Amino acid sequence: MRKPVAASLSRPAMLCAALALGTSCKSVEPHTTPSDGTTAPPEVSTPAPVTETATEAEAEAEAPTRRGNSLWLNARVGDRVAYSFSANRKAMGRQAPGTVPSAAVAGVVTLEVSAVELPWVWVTLYFTEDGGAPSRQPLLARPLVMPVRADESRALDAPREGRQSTEQLAAAGRQWEAKRYLNDKRSFDGPLENRLYAATPGPLYLTNGLLDASTTLSGFGTGGGSQLTLVEARQGQEGGTGLPPTLARPWGPGTWFDVQVGEDTPSVMRTCQAAERGFLLRQQVTPSKTGAACPDFTQADAVPLEEAVLARIWESLDVRQWPPSPTGLAPARSETVAVGAHRVPALRFETPQPQMNNVQVQVYAADPWDEALSGLAHEARFQPLLDQLMPAGGGMQLLDWGVWVPGGTP
Repeated sequence: MRKPVAASLSRPAMLCAALALGTSCKSVEPHTTPSDGTTAPPEVSTPAPVTETATEAEAEAEAPTRRGNSLWLNARVGDRVAYSFSANRKAMGRQAPGTVPSAAVAGVVTLEVSAVELPWVWVTLYFTEDGGAPSRQPLLARPLVMPVRADESRALDAPREGRQSTEQLAAAGRQWEAKRYLNDKRSFDGPLENRLYAATPGPLYLTNGLLDASTTLSGFGTGGGSQLTLVEARQGQEGGTGLPPTLARPWGPGTWFDVQVGEDTPSVMRTCQAAERGFLLRQQVTPSKTGAACPDFTQADAVPLEEAVLARIWESLDVRQWPPSPTGLAPARSETVAVGAHRVPALRFETPQPQMNNVQVQVYAADPWDEALSGLAHEARFQPLLDQLMPAGGGMQLLDWGVWVPGGTP
């Protein structure tokens, strides 16, 4: 299974013109006009800003002392942040076969607390078009649920790289003291990354205080970039708990899935995912036949939640339609495949490889949002269920999946 793209996206809309993001800068005006010939979404309808009162601000400052060191421990049902987003990728010059095509996407991404049962805070993530309709991008088309642990089980830190400066910003109905991080990797064919974070996260604790982020690509024959810009931040009412949703459509945290890879001596790897205090945790382990499905995340890779959101937006450019139609493959054949105890409606693509007397077989879920995939992590829904050479063998195959977080059983 293809490893998800690492979250490396970055910085603000305020410098968008200076960063030369091309059409992606339109989301600050407020939004992108796609550069690939698609119809642009309607102009962004910015939610009504919510201004904190002095009482709310004082309570916010006192809360960490009263109830713990993490703002997640003070989460309320209805806590919400929303960002306008855009991303575009432009193929530069003459393109070699297999080069990724130009693409663009724009809209609004919202993260909202839907339930609180400490130590768990349940967050719903959803992407919409500027006018409020669900995103038309297959990867972004449905709301995703994510349980986040509010207390501390391990040290978490993601040093912010680049040249630092301080400034003030008016956004989402209030003034912010902010720190900017500008990380220019263009001399090494890397991106120009720009981040703006609130000095005091306050209601932005969901995204570690992010106010704005943009990335400008450089080198390797690809141009474009991506960005997030804060448009709404609000606090919920004190005392609400909500009802924890099931993980029928999880983003990833709270779930696991097993993949068999290899040829002569196939091995099985389990991907376990979690979230804690604004970070996504992900690790691969050898499945154990006894004990908990995912007993330990002390060695897991940690990615800030806002970076994971940016990465998912960027990855959506690679999935512009469903079912997929890989170049050179014959029309798909419908079938039902067994994955563990699950029976999944699927599409089977076969590509003969006469020079090796083999056939490449790829099987995808017919509908990545089908109820048959309930509990499967978002990333695995859009990967092949099976990708192998026949009769040579090898490749990969999804073997099973499940939910490990308490109360999250679909």
